[in-house]
Amino acid sequence: MHRLFISAIIISAAFLSMFLASNPVLADDVTDSINEALKQYSKGDFADAVQSLDYAAQLIRQKKGGQLEAYLPNPISGWKAEGAKSQAMGSAMFGGGVAAERSYVKGDSRVDVKILTDSPMMQAMMMMFSNPMMATSDGGKLEKINGEKAIVKYSNDTKDGDINMVIANRFLITVQGNDVTRQDLISFAQGIDFKKLAAMP
Repeated sequence: MHRLFISAIIISAAFLSMFLASNPVLADDVTDSINEALKQYSKGDFADAVQSLDYAAQLIRQKKGGQLEAYLPNPISGWKAEGAKSQAMGSAMFGGGVAAERSYVKGDSRVDVKILTDSPMMQAMMMMFSNPMMATSDGGKLEKINGEKAIVKYSNDTKDGDINMVIANRFLITVQGNDVTRQDLISFAQGIDFKKLAAMP
């Protein structure tokens, strides 16, 4: 058990070093939580030490979510973008992860773009991309958008659809639209800089 706690503290410290320079205020909060965990661990208060480490990890996830917002696409011509938002989900919600999303509107039309990372859901999506029959079993079509594989589903009758993409085996991108054209969905997906997203720490 001692080794597990030491490993958790080392991992938390590694995350801290990544974000220390970019956000001193957040870094102070993270540092305080990790130092508190070290004191609790030295006293044998293992449960409290875990809680302090979890709190520090959650602060780091929140920071990462804020970084993800910068990769959401700008609105395409004729559309307006609502405010971007991000959240850090604990393991109890979809297995955890960090997500950023933004909605775009044009009259009664709506498109939602979401970027998710650090989530167990990635494994299921990667399996779909590796199995074309599975990917297209519910009406989706395999296509490439800006050189990246995508599963595109669209109904001409209802004018609803969605696009799912996995970038660098780390990021799940979902573009969902109601009362939209198929090209609108693709244009929003094309507005994401996949190369810069893949290079995100």
